[in-house]
Amino acid sequence: MTEQQLPAWADPSVSPAALDPQGVSRRGLLRRAGLFGAAFALGSAAVPARAADGRRPGGEDPRLAYLVGDHHIHSVYSHDAKYTFSQLAAAGATYGLDWMVFTEHSNFGHAGFGAALEHGEILRARAENPRQLIFQGLEWYIPAAEHCTVFTAPGPHEVDVLTRFERAYDGKLLAYDKGGPADADTARNEAHAVKAIKWLAQQRRSGYVDDVLVLANHPMRLGIDSPHEMRNWRDAAPEIMIGMEGAPGAQGAAVPGLRGADSIRGEYENKPSAQSWPGYPADALVTYGGFDWATATVGGLWDSMLAEGRLFSVTTNSDAHRIVFDTWRNGEWQPGQTFDSTGKLPDPVNTDTPQPGSDFWPGQFSRTHVGVTGHGYRAVMAGMRAGRVWLDHGHLLDGLEVRLTRDRVRGRGVTLGGRLRVRKGEKLTLNVTVTTASRRNPQGILPELAHVDVIRGAVRGPVSDRDTWKAPDTRVVRTQDVSGRTGTYTLRIPLSAGEESFYVRLRGSDGKRNGTGYLGASVDPHGPVPHAPGDGDPWADTWFYSNPVFVDVEGG
Repeated sequence: MTEQQLPAWADPSVSPAALDPQGVSRRGLLRRAGLFGAAFALGSAAVPARAADGRRPGGEDPRLAYLVGDHHIHSVYSHDAKYTFSQLAAAGATYGLDWMVFTEHSNFGHAGFGAALEHGEILRARAENPRQLIFQGLEWYIPAAEHCTVFTAPGPHEVDVLTRFERAYDGKLLAYDKGGPADADTARNEAHAVKAIKWLAQQRRSGYVDDVLVLANHPMRLGIDSPHEMRNWRDAAPEIMIGMEGAPGAQGAAVPGLRGADSIRGEYENKPSAQSWPGYPADALVTYGGFDWATATVGGLWDSMLAEGRLFSVTTNSDAHRIVFDTWRNGEWQPGQTFDSTGKLPDPVNTDTPQPGSDFWPGQFSRTHVGVTGHGYRAVMAGMRAGRVWLDHGHLLDGLEVRLTRDRVRGRGVTLGGRLRVRKGEKLTLNVTVTTASRRNPQGILPELAHVDVIRGAVRGPVSDRDTWKAPDTRVVRTQDVSGRTGTYTLRIPLSAGEESFYVRLRGSDGKRNGTGYLGASVDPHGPVPHAPGDGDPWADTWFYSNPVFVDVEGG
């Protein structure tokens, strides 16, 4: 493909404002249907006040509209990426994204030069794309662990907070990266990560920035994010450290014939090392249906955290560095220039030859859907903090709405991330409204949802062993075959409150690759499974996951 034949969104000379993205037309349809108006007018006022003791049965969340986004994207301001802001923002618009977070890698060039230069381009991109929400963020090298997305709401201090944070708390810059059991500095480094999250929380409390959020990226790729570290990060500031990638980027890594016989979706191709937490099995370091083992394992690490009764969200994203089947290459440095001296790579140059890559464009394959009560940066961040999140691959669904209600009690009930207060033995209904895919996805496939799984786990409170990664009382309790169903339909699933509090979450797939779950058929009879190395066509194995809904049982 020559430069003249490039699609408009791939050409950095074309302003994204000149495009007619699907995302804009989708938002227009929502507005014309009145969904945004109804949801946004309600806001938080739609939530009834709790009783003074907080235990009155019930709970009601506002109506929501869902905005689609990606919180992990790299540009020429990352040392290992290659695309311009214009290319990435335009691609996101083409694939229907409402919000995007640019998360450049921390290093000396970025801390010294790149963050400020990047901010100027962020401001221009916001002006050119008023209907897109474009956040500035950072991919933080967590001391003693791997990476996190850190991002702020726009404001006069957004770049200052990110730069000060990078210089004071980044494990790579400080050489605080060691975290193995035998490393002498592990305790110091782990403590510094907790201190970093608390510092971000203080910037929000003081009003220096309107908001800031943190999510762990590809937590099991190296096996170095231990369960106790993840709990420590969460507990340091649960309003800031809100969750993790349930599925990593690099979903094109194992397209057959592309990268080699050993390639795995997500580039989860590592073996346990001296830095890995020794309590993980070796097969925790691969993906299952494209999802991280910590999320994909029913009764596994994610469930063990939810079983404490505390929200910890999952997301997905592109982690865009180098796109599969792309023909762009990095530009040439001017004499004497390096990334450390400029904080920015040269702009890319188009060729006629496919270049190495593992990633999809933002929104092309991986999508995080956030329920909001208003349109704006803080609305997206509030929706993420509240856990009103579901995610899909391959554009498997057009929509998902979840409400848990008490039988014989009128009202909307609670949705993803919410809490419903009930009495022992009370009858409940989980209302799952699915809108099936109405158009072919970017691969030319019309996705078809085959099943919806309901996963239920007991809530037992804080664990005594902070390195536990199992929730023995979590399992798939119902599988609904929905193959052949189209349009919008609602599944009404009866539930019953027993003696103890619990949570429910949802999962589903196209049904093309299923098998016994990691912890056995009695826990998960047909869950996601690893693909053969080098044979992981992502479009032939797509899933959706939702955040949980919690049920607090009186006396439970």
